[in-house]
Amino acid sequence: MTVKLTTVRAGALTTVQDAGRPGHAHLGVPRSGALDAPAMRLANRLLGNGPDAAVLETTLTGCALRPDRAVTVVVGGAPCPVTVDGRPAAWGGPVRVPAGAVLDVGTVTAGVRAYVAVAGGIAVDPVLGSRSTDLLSGLGPAPLRDGDVLPVGSPGRRAAAPAAAPWPAPPAELVLPVRPGPRADWFTPAALRALTSAAYRVSAQSNRIGLRTEGPALARATEGELPSEGMVLGAVQVPPDGRPVVFLHDHPTTGGYPVIAVVAEPALAAAAQATAGTPLRFTLG
Repeated sequence: MTVKLTTVRAGALTTVQDAGRPGHAHLGVPRSGALDAPAMRLANRLLGNGPDAAVLETTLTGCALRPDRAVTVVVGGAPCPVTVDGRPAAWGGPVRVPAGAVLDVGTVTAGVRAYVAVAGGIAVDPVLGSRSTDLLSGLGPAPLRDGDVLPVGSPGRRAAAPAAAPWPAPPAELVLPVRPGPRADWFTPAALRALTSAAYRVSAQSNRIGLRTEGPALARATEGELPSEGMVLGAVQVPPDGRPVVFLHDHPTTGGYPVIAVVAEPALAAAAQATAGTPLRFTLG
């Protein structure tokens, strides 16, 4: 029988995520997938799941779930309190949740996004090869609502990892290495210097589509409109207000604002856990 999880509390924003659906940008389909992919993979590894089994990605306030049969879960990513029927349980390691008990993933104490992995993975129907929720295109399952029921797959026979593992701490300062983008020549030399020397902060307006920044505006050397062109994960686009926006996993596949730089993909996992107000530096590298 398939295990089913009932959503008791959906939280601020809880979505199903896996490795995403890369390779469809030519169809206008974003990549999507877990913003903190290393956290997703580690949570799955601790359960013996495949590294890209679908998990739940929570935002700030967590969620609460009730399984109809006993399951084993791991809550990782952003640190947060975890309880089972009101009793404290482990964060960052396997936890057994009996049938009918409520697993409560509380508000994060640092970072932004916690990951709830279940032995067997979340088994919603895949769309274009992925179970991920895409907030921009609407592909995949809708964000969780109270009362939603999620199916769980059958646990595999992979060897589980040790019951504990080191989890990276959310960044006290976010450092994003960049390389010049295809439209760097649209900006003044002073703007190019400012990008990698000025102090920025993470904006509260950030989301899965893009990490917005607060700080010096970057002045253009070229005015006018730019025809819409392809965008990649990590593109640093500069809208009319001059404040850089770093495109994350639900970013559009095209855009009409100039891309001054591109962030190396491995650095984006830390961006997923950077809270509003976190100091931010762009560096050449």
